[in-house]
Amino acid sequence: TNRLQYAVPGGLIGVGTSIDPTLTRADRLVGHVLGHRGNLPMVYEEIQVQYHLLRRLLGVRAGEGTDQKIRKLERKESLMVNVGSKSTTGRVGKVRGDIATLTLTLPVCAEPGDKIALSRQVDKHWRLIGWGKITS
Repeated sequence: TNRLQYAVPGGLIGVGTSIDPTLTRADRLVGHVLGHRGNLPMVYEEIQVQYHLLRRLLGVRAGEGTDQKIRKLERKESLMVNVGSKSTTGRVGKVRGDIATLTLTLPVCAEPGDKIALSRQVDKHWRLIGWGKITS
């Protein structure tokens, strides 16, 4: 075995564990974070984000009957939220200017300042509508 000296963001490393293989099948651990107890970021079920919306939908043709302008976030709507490689849905709570509170269906392990992607379901497909960063 080789001893890992350091790992960098975006790097790919393999980790040997004694986890039951049925828990790891079908990429079930994608987006999960591994680390020493006490040294991991906080786990959030609700996040506050500063967000920016795109002006128009990407990947949709003008003649497909879909309004291409992206409307503002609405209270109680569901969005797909990507934090790192973790995907979860979130329900929009308060919206004030460019700050929104999202209640997540699956908790995420993240730090304030981490970047997120926001997607909305349009014609049965998730479409990127904006991005942001976690403020708390």
